[in-house]
Amino acid sequence: MEKFKHVADLLVKYHTVLGYSLLSLLTAGGERLFSSVVFQCPCSATWNLPYSLVFLLVPALILFLLGCLLSTRAKWLMTGCCAARKEEGCDEAGPGLCASLTVCCHFTLAAAVAPITWIAVALLGGGFYECAASGSTWVSRLLCPAQEASCSEQLPQVPCQKAKPENVQELLKELKAHSQVAGWALIALVVIALLIFTSITRCRAPVNFLHFKFWKLYGKKEEEILMNEAENHATKLAKENVKSFFDGSQPQEFRLPNSKDWEKISVRHTFNPGSQYYSVLHKYVKKQKDDCNA
Repeated sequence: MEKFKHVADLLVKYHTVLGYSLLSLLTAGGERLFSSVVFQCPCSATWNLPYSLVFLLVPALILFLLGCLLSTRAKWLMTGCCAARKEEGCDEAGPGLCASLTVCCHFTLAAAVAPITWIAVALLGGGFYECAASGSTWVSRLLCPAQEASCSEQLPQVPCQKAKPENVQELLKELKAHSQVAGWALIALVVIALLIFTSITRCRAPVNFLHFKFWKLYGKKEEEILMNEAENHATKLAKENVKSFFDGSQPQEFRLPNSKDWEKISVRHTFNPGSQYYSVLHKYVKKQKDDCNA
């Protein structure tokens, strides 16, 4: 039983990494299945390039848009952003804009995991690139000698194993090599970019490592408790209203935060070591307490 508890604790602790890993594996498996079952290179000088680009980029775009659509951070950023609000002070506007840009970067990077995986796996497989490059005039000038006119004409047939001269058909190996090099280069660039982004984010953090861990732990626990309390209050209010509807009785009064209170705690928090507020809710509660004591 202790072993299962230990495994469960590890799953909870590293759920984000495991989630992205599972998403990448599913995307890679889907790409392999998609390329082997659905994709059929037309082996035409006119259609090879556009057909392959559609199969390579359109699914990646769909995965990116789905990632943005399902992102909690994106929902937080977009909900109510077009509603008319009274202008706030400059001290509130600055951090809000900075925090919104940070959130935008975070959910964009998170949503890019699946499409980048799709493109990288597709390039490592080579099928899409081979078909696309064989229909490109630029690649044709690069691979085919100027004196062999038949090479340019037969190159679009290479992915279908229908090129007549044997030396032209052997260009398939070179196209596959190009594709795999591009795939590994893309993976290396993404890892380097992620390393740079993480390093800059950590270096610009306003607190040290242990303080940062406490801040993140507090935020996680506060969100869990807030959701539990919100569910309890919503359940009690719904039960009271339904009971009042059927019984014709007066509903019991519930103290609920008003719209301004919800708006105040919905602003993205930027940590300031001088104030020691670990969240917007923490800041709101402390200010309410100070106002009552004044």
